[in-house]
Amino acid sequence: MKSFRSLAACGALATSLLSGCSSVSAPPLRTVAHVDLDRYLGRWYVIANIPYFLENGKVASYDTYAKRADGKLDNIFTFRSGNFDAPEKSWHGTAWVANLTTNAEWRVRFVWPLTSTYLVLELDPNYRWAVVGTPGRGLLWILARDRQISPADYERILVLIERQGYDRTKIVPVPQPAA
Repeated sequence: MKSFRSLAACGALATSLLSGCSSVSAPPLRTVAHVDLDRYLGRWYVIANIPYFLENGKVASYDTYAKRADGKLDNIFTFRSGNFDAPEKSWHGTAWVANLTTNAEWRVRFVWPLTSTYLVLELDPNYRWAVVGTPGRGLLWILARDRQISPADYERILVLIERQGYDRTKIVPVPQPAA
């Protein structure tokens, strides 16, 4: 358990550092105008991401968000390592809304005291998919309510991400089992 905490701390530190890196030529990131938290809560499958070492090799991954009594959110990242037959594992974090006007900027913590900024950059009007990134464009996740999205939706999302200054060649699909 101690080695996991050390690894998680290193991952959180790397996430924090990556989220602080910025690209000089990229336009400022723009979040969505508003996130209805009640509609956003629940399970989101990770369709693609800009991987970093803690997510490398993870398959069938998804995030689950749930309200807590203290006003914060549980953020549970669930995954399998290497293949769909591997045992399911979860990392438990805490999130809270940092921008109460839009609900599109959160702080996320998996290991105290390290906190990352989570920006909802794109969001389908029907909450079928979302794009979450970090301020420095070092990390990005394409999330969906279903394990698969259509190729047309995926391409549309990549175009939106490029308009936000992300390099689409860094985005890697995350294997999900057939629905």
